[in-house]
Amino acid sequence: MGFVMKEAFMENSTTKLRVPQYALYKPNSRGTGGVVRFGLNRERAAVFVDGAPQSGEKQFDWDRKIAMKWNVPDVGAVLAVLEGRMPEAKLYHQTDKANSAFELTTQDGADRAPYFVALSRQDAATKQVQKVAVPMSQAEAAVLETALKTAIARLLGW
Repeated sequence: MGFVMKEAFMENSTTKLRVPQYALYKPNSRGTGGVVRFGLNRERAAVFVDGAPQSGEKQFDWDRKIAMKWNVPDVGAVLAVLEGRMPEAKLYHQTDKANSAFELTTQDGADRAPYFVALSRQDAATKQVQKVAVPMSQAEAAVLETALKTAIARLLGW
């Protein structure tokens, strides 16, 4: 359990684009875990966040993937939580097809992870809601913070 840093490849009409990713893989014995991935897409000038629910032992249902495209202010809101400036970040994106939400909250208690990440999507036509939620450790938060700060610099062209 934990995180994995890897490269994924997205195909467009003419080339393969390298998309660096940072993923929080959190399967559990109850089968209620999930994975949330963060990827920088320079070509589309955005950070993409996607998640999938656990579908078996250390397996995830990517057919039911939830995806969100973040712009610079979205990344800034998440960084504000990771830097301790705010207790939570709630991002909402609406399209004709669906409403998506991302929440990063801080948690207290010795038996709880210090951060909790939730990604959800509500289909506009059926109103059906999908959700993926994973805990995040201090170490994982530190890596995500570093990755998002690097993403900001690259998105701004600095």
